[in-house]
Formats: sequence, C-alpha cells, structure tokens
Amino acid sequence: MRVFSLAFILGVLALQQAAVLPAARIGLGALALLLVILLVPARARAVLAALLLVAGAVAGYGYAAWRAEDRLADALATTLEGQDVEVIGLVASLPQPGEKGVRFLFDVERGTAPSRISLTWYAERSKGEVSIAPPTVRAGQRWAFTVRLKRPRGLANPHAFQFEPWALERGIRAGGYVRARPGARLVDARVDGWPYTVHRWRGEIRDAMQQRLGDARLRGVLVALAIGDQDAIAAADWDVFWRTGVGHLMSISGLHITMLAGLASVLVFFAWARVPALALRIPARKAAVVAGAFVALAYSLMTGYAVPAQRTFVMLAVVALCVLAGRQGSPSRVLALAALAVTLVDPWAVLAAGFWLSFGAVAGIFHVMALRTGRHGKLAGALREQWAVTLAMMPMLLALFQEVSLVAPLANAFAIPVVSLVVVPLAVAGAFLPLGFLLDAAHAIMEALMVPLQWLAALPWATLESHAPAAWTVVVAVAGCAWLLAPRGVPMRSCALAWVAPVFLVAPPAPAHGEAWIDVLDVGNGLAIVVRTARHTLLYDAGPGWNAEADTGNRIVVPYLRGEGVRRLDGLVISHADDDHYGGAASVAVGRKPAWLLSPLAAEDGLHALVPRTIRCEQGQRWQWDGVAFEVLHPGAEAHGEGRRKENDRCCVLRLSTAGASALLAGDIEARSEREMLAREASLRADLLVIPHHGSKTSSTAEFIAAVAPAVGILSVGYRNRFRHPNDAVVERYAARGVELRRTDRQGALRAVLPGTRGTVAVHPLQPECRYWTERHCEGR
Repeated sequence: MRVFSLAFILGVLALQQAAVLPAARIGLGALALLLVILLVPARARAVLAALLLVAGAVAGYGYAAWRAEDRLADALATTLEGQDVEVIGLVASLPQPGEKGVRFLFDVERGTAPSRISLTWYAERSKGEVSIAPPTVRAGQRWAFTVRLKRPRGLANPHAFQFEPWALERGIRAGGYVRARPGARLVDARVDGWPYTVHRWRGEIRDAMQQRLGDARLRGVLVALAIGDQDAIAAADWDVFWRTGVGHLMSISGLHITMLAGLASVLVFFAWARVPALALRIPARKAAVVAGAFVALAYSLMTGYAVPAQRTFVMLAVVALCVLAGRQGSPSRVLALAALAVTLVDPWAVLAAGFWLSFGAVAGIFHVMALRTGRHGKLAGALREQWAVTLAMMPMLLALFQEVSLVAPLANAFAIPVVSLVVVPLAVAGAFLPLGFLLDAAHAIMEALMVPLQWLAALPWATLESHAPAAWTVVVAVAGCAWLLAPRGVPMRSCALAWVAPVFLVAPPAPAHGEAWIDVLDVGNGLAIVVRTARHTLLYDAGPGWNAEADTGNRIVVPYLRGEGVRRLDGLVISHADDDHYGGAASVAVGRKPAWLLSPLAAEDGLHALVPRTIRCEQGQRWQWDGVAFEVLHPGAEAHGEGRRKENDRCCVLRLSTAGASALLAGDIEARSEREMLAREASLRADLLVIPHHGSKTSSTAEFIAAVAPAVGILSVGYRNRFRHPNDAVVERYAARGVELRRTDRQGALRAVLPGTRGTVAVHPLQPECRYWTERHCEGR
C-alpha cells in the first residue's frame, strides 16, 4: 500500500506539471498492470514492488488526467466574456464582506455559465458618492443575477500566489461581478442540502461570534479557530504568527481536530464503560474511537474541510477502522492511506502548500519520535520535538516561502498547549453554546498569549530568509534532514549537514558585470519593474494597491525579490503618484528597505518617511552601477512647480544603457511629455521600450516611436482591463514600425536582458513552463 500510494501521488503530481492533457484512457494501462501483479508470486518481492510502483504512477497520472479533462470541460465561452449573462443559482460558500462589496461562490442552476463561478457584489455609489452596501447574502439562498464574467486568469509571477490552479482545484471556472442594473432578485431565501446548509450554519455562527465579541482585536482569530474563516485576521497579526512559526495554530490544523476527537473519545469511553449493558454489547474502546471519528468529521466539515482537515480526518478514520477490525496499523501505512485518499478526492491538492506541509509535518513527527529512548522533562521534550520538526520542515518551507522561523520551537512549545488545549475548546464551546463568557475568556487568553509572541516576532533574527532553492537541492536537503534526525547509532549523522548546505549555497543566476536584467512583473494594469545589475537592484514602480492590507508590493514584488535572493533594494524609483504605480510602494519600503527613493512625489507624501534618503526626480540625474549607466530624462525642473500639470506628465522617465543595448522606462508619460523630451534630448534611441501608459491612446505619438525606434516594446497591461488598454491604434502604430510587442497579460512576467557587449535584447517569460490549465502564451506549447 505504501509503495502504491507514493507512486500514485507522484503520478498525480507529474500530471499537474504537464503542458497538455494526455488521453485519460492511459489509466487503463494501470489496470492491466494491476492484473499482472496478481499473477506475480508473493516471494518475488522486488518484481512486485517495481510493478506496484509503475502501476501506481500510471494510475495516478491517468486518474488526474481524467479529472482535469472533466473539470476543464466546464468552461465559459470566450464569446461571453464581458457580456451580460443571466443566471439563476445558489450561494455556495460563506460570503466574505470586504471594503468594496461582498464575495461568494455561486452554483449556477440555469444560465450559459460554468457550474461554479466566483462573484463580487459591489457597493453602489449614489450621486453624493455615498456607498450603498449590497443586500445581505447568505449561503443557501437562490438568486437571479445579471452578471459579467471572464475566464479564470491570474497574475503570473515567480514565487507568488498562482490563482489559476487554485481556482481549478475549487472548481471555479469563471469570475465576475453582479450588475447593479437590472436588479438582482431573491428567488428562495433558504435552500437546504450539501454544502449549502453547512455554510449557512457557519455564517450564523460567525455572525453570533462577531456580535458577542464586537470590536475585540482578536475576534478574527477566534472565528478562524471555530469555523475556519480566516479572512477577518488582521495582516499585522498574521505577520506575528508567521514570524514565530505558529500560523498553523491559527487555522484548523490537524492538532486541533485530533484534540477535540480525543476529548470526545475520552468522554464516551468513561460514560460507555459505566453502562454494563452497552459495554457488554460493544467494547467501550470501539465506541470511543467511533465517537472521536464522528466529532473529527463534524469539526472538519464545519471548518471548510481544507487539506489539513481532510488529512487528519482520514487518518483518524483509518485508526478507528483498525480498532474496529482488531488490527493495529503502522503510522506510515495510515499516513500513506490518508495521502492517497486526499489525492483521490482532490487531485489538485498536490499543488497546495498545505498538502506538503501537513503530511510533511506528520511524517517528520513520526520520524523524530521513532526508536527514541530516554526520558526528558515535559518542557525539554516539547522543545526537542519542536526543534526536530522545524529542522525537518525547513527545506520544504524554504522551497515554498523562502522563509523559516527560527523562534518557532520556543513559540510552539508554549503556544501549542495554550491554543489547542484551552483557546480552541473555549472558542468552539462558546460558538455552539449560549455561553458568551466562554468567548470572552478565550479572547483574554489569546490576548495574553500575543504578548510573548509579539516579543519573539520583533527579534531581528526571528526568521531565516533565503532565495528560492533549486528543486534538486530541496530533495537532497530533505534526505539530509532525515539522516541528521535519525536516532543515535545511525553512523555519520554529522555528514548530513553537507546534504543540507546546497539549499543555501546554490544561488539563483545573476547578471554578469556590464549586463542588466529588466524584469517587468505581471501586476495587472499597473507597473512594477525590477532592474538588476551584477551587484545592485533597483525597483521602478511598485504596482497597484488592492485594499488596506493587500497590494502588489507585499503580494508580488517582495515575494519575488525574496525568491531571487534580493534582501535589500539599492534604490526605489516611483514614477508618479497614481495608484497603479505607487500602491505597493509602502510595502516594498518596509519589506526591502531601499537605500534611497527617487520620485516626483509631494514633500508631504508619507513614503518619504519610510526611506532614509529621498531625492526629487529631475532630468539630468546620472549614476553608474556595475558598468551600467542610468540617466533621468524627465521631468524637467519646471514641471514640479506647475500646479495644473497632470501627474502623468510629471513622470520620472529612466534610461539605462549597457555597452551593448539600452532601455527606456517611460512610466505613464503622455503626448505632452513626449514632445518635451523630443525637444530637449539629442537622442531618445533605445533598443527596448516599456511602452508608456500601458498603450493608452494619449501616449506613443508617431514622432516619439520614431525617435526611440525600439526593437522590442513591453506592454504591462491587465487581462480584459476596464480601460481597454492597449489602444488598437497604438498597437498598430508600433506594428507599422516593426516593433516586436510583448505583453504581460498574455505571457506573464517578462525578463529583458541587455547584453554587456553589442548584441540584441533578449526577452523571455519569467515562467516559461506551460501548464495545461493556463491559456497564456508560453514556451513548450
């Protein structure tokens, strides 16, 4: 079973890396191999293991292909994108209110749309610019909507969240918004069934908890622990949890489910054993494990049934079955069966970090606890176990997040018992019973716990940060950690450190001296460009902000820089104050501490306070890094004092030149700025042009294009953006000059390489690999 399960999971993982889907009938080959296995003598173990390995891999690959083909068939027709579509269906998730409206999943019963879509119902604005919130939406309601949809399309950047596989896993095959007019119509106020009833109960529990806790600072944490809704946890608190390595406790982890199941088992065991008639008919031990399994299932369902919950419930169910059957299952077999079951239910789970972290953590605990001898005090034992688990998980955490908490062993040693044994039972009991004081007690304890956690998070060495390691170094490091954590008696354990070292020592590639890399990140209809030389890094613009806690700075730019091994910026250039260029700047300034800021921002702008040195951007400024020349071409000094000048025409325009090529980063300049530069500069010639203002019709005049004469132009635009950038006439203008256009909405983040010696500018996607679920233009397909 263990060999087949591992092979099956690897086969599923291999399919998720495929550029195109194979014929799903490949799974028939696995059935043929399984039939052959039945004919192999039991004594031929090596042959049997090899056949099981191949059969499992083929079965996993074919099964995942069949599921993917079925899921992709439920698609929105391209002709319906951006069109008004009439749909009737059911609210299929716990609605999430936000600053601009409410988000929810919607199961379509009637209408030309996929079976499950994601909708946002935005607040309306009256004539007085007062927002009118949409009606209250609850799970299990049937509505008739007019919606505008588009196919799933996320932002494609290395080391950042990938929306498309996330949406595919959840069956979300289109997204959009509810049209304000014609008005929506509530058809049925309540429809029962799976999963609508469960989500409605979760919504009612959330509302009751929020009403009881009011504006309590940590109410979002208690709601998350009770029903698995993490949206209300503040970003600052998440940062503390992440830096201290206790984030797993603030979601529905396997630890919480196991604890509640264990508590239920103990109560049922003692009650059952005291009723002789029941104990004689069914042993108390068997009744207890069944009760524990049912409590685990109920809690898992009420909290959304995420991967950690699935894994834990399946493991507990397997243990219960072993007890009922009178057999004892080994931990590795139970873990293998749980992983197989989760993958069968959700073949896209292997793409989620939670899958590998949850199963990896349990496997690590089994490994470090196996064959151990000797006794330790409770605190010492807890610390030893936490250090061992942290070390075992380190390669995976670095691969997934490029960060690992160094204070996690200490933080978890006291946070695990407090949260799992005190806060969670109080929160769950307070959520399901009319005893509000239990929630008050849980909140008070959680507030007290935050004091030492915040102190640990504030330590400068609280986290270890590294670049995104190469895949082979992660595999080697996992083996090295397993070797290092082996029991005493295993020879040469210290040599395992040599296996772990490549994770840190094998650095990502970097530009050669005299060369420049220009990475245009995919930030939708905005701009964020990372410019790298041999030993320096500059960020030109930081992309848009989305809400009070999320922007492209903390969701895209900082993760990208971290993954590339850039710990600090040598400079930050903000071209102008428009949100699509400026929105993520504060997050970047906090997360990557640039040495200086170059911008035309007003003196009172708050960004100045976050950077040690600020410089007003003016034409004529120059500097050199590693053989690469930088020069500011715009704005002139007179532009800063001109009150009626548009922000776009105050843009900071930057040209960089190597010995072999040059590039022009033009921000959002419009025709006026183009004319001013043409009159002022002897030459605007550049091999690469980041096209002004996302291809707007107000920019890219014929004279400007002729003067720059680029070989390649890069458009940073959002998929089906509301501004309809780029303008068709502008695109035709560049095409008429023979300019090769590359677009982030079609290829994701792009890297342009300016050679150090005479040559051509090479442009390629930063994520060249294809996946079957994406519609982007990519290499290999």
